[in-house]
Amino acid sequence: MVSIQTPAVQKTGRQYLTQSGSAPSTRSPNQELLPLTARVNEADRLEIGGCDVVTLVEQFGSPLYIVDEDTLREGARQYRDLFVRYYPGQSQVLYASKAWNCLAICAIVGQENLGIDVVSGGELYTALEAGLNPEKIYLHGNNKSQEELQIAVASGCTVVADNWQDLHQLVAIAKETQQSAIRLMLRFTPGIECHTHEYIRTGHLDSKFGFDPDQIEEVFAFVQQHPVFNCIGLHAHIGSQIFERQPHRDLAGVMVQWLKQAAAYQLPVTELNVGGGLGIRYTESDDPPSIEEWVKGVSEAIIEACESQQVALPKLLCEPGRSLIGPACVTAYTLGAQKQVPGIRTYLSVDGGMSDNPRPITYQSVYRAVVANRMSAPLSETVTIAGKHCESGDIVIHQASLPKTESGDILVVMTTGAYNYSMASNYNRVPRPAAVLVKDGIANIILARETYEDLIRQDRLPERLAHLS
Repeated sequence: MVSIQTPAVQKTGRQYLTQSGSAPSTRSPNQELLPLTARVNEADRLEIGGCDVVTLVEQFGSPLYIVDEDTLREGARQYRDLFVRYYPGQSQVLYASKAWNCLAICAIVGQENLGIDVVSGGELYTALEAGLNPEKIYLHGNNKSQEELQIAVASGCTVVADNWQDLHQLVAIAKETQQSAIRLMLRFTPGIECHTHEYIRTGHLDSKFGFDPDQIEEVFAFVQQHPVFNCIGLHAHIGSQIFERQPHRDLAGVMVQWLKQAAAYQLPVTELNVGGGLGIRYTESDDPPSIEEWVKGVSEAIIEACESQQVALPKLLCEPGRSLIGPACVTAYTLGAQKQVPGIRTYLSVDGGMSDNPRPITYQSVYRAVVANRMSAPLSETVTIAGKHCESGDIVIHQASLPKTESGDILVVMTTGAYNYSMASNYNRVPRPAAVLVKDGIANIILARETYEDLIRQDRLPERLAHLS
């Protein structure tokens, strides 16, 4: 008998493209490493939203955030439409804008009939300037300033009270402005932990967020005694980048019990916000639930809990952020210097790093990358992608599988939409990158690249220092 050996499949950058061949509308964006429109064109270059990535860098420079509009819209539509399918009550999806808040992103989610949650006056201002309906804006935060609360109350958005200071400040603002009704949601800590990074667990009891559940009756009594509060709902959030299913089922049971307790205080609570937290793929080994699996599970859990407690179905809210914007964006860099440490590693340096993506140094986050100008070249080297900043820990990817590269190649790091731009800095006085929105072969600037002049715009030089000897 003759043994026939199957030749080994040669790995290339193409391996990161979806292999299903299915239409974008049947794929869950959070389970993809590249945006839904990603393809390799005839020049063997990566193309996103019908735009050649190398050409984008030639036109707009690098580092460059590239946002695929179709992927963002598809994720929003899946969340929105799947709640209609699986949840018989009312529902409202809110975009957690801390993941990426700018005018264009807010406008897109607004066009898809999503609301938005904001966590600062700046995010609130941006959402309002983008044209979002204040009735669909929810202000979070564990230390809201008086100014932020005043803007929220004046605009008519919903304030998510996180602590006693929020409640007392709102009472004072209502008296000062003669406000008759403040839309209020109360956030409680549910005491549910998930196996995520320590810094992004927000549901366990030892957390800076939310009222302690032991205070629930005291909080309800206070709100009941102040007619200015129109307490429409309850909020909880158990964390971020979650792959587990059970925690959200547990959360449903806890929140419906709170809902029943609120009714005993004659509070007009009709909304439950279960937060967000659905994870995404950053590497091949990541296996998050699809958006459909998550929505179906949350809906069934709330329905089951309401039936058990004999409570009418509330309006169900959720707050996806990472799972919407994360997979919709990549970051393009230009490769520069190389350094070989014999027997140890090879460093490839890019023209960005921790200033445009602080997640690796902050959370030890892992990413995958491709060389956009040679997608079919075999992945023959394992290298370390280093940022350009004066910091030994400025490493974008510790072990990247790439083809043989040279200075000037375009490196694309995948799934960089969530918390990269929003946490970007000017460390080493490096200007923040531009961002482009791509769709059907057209690229539009949504964030202009900062200039050196921008870096000193807020600087002030005292007169006595203005003349150097």
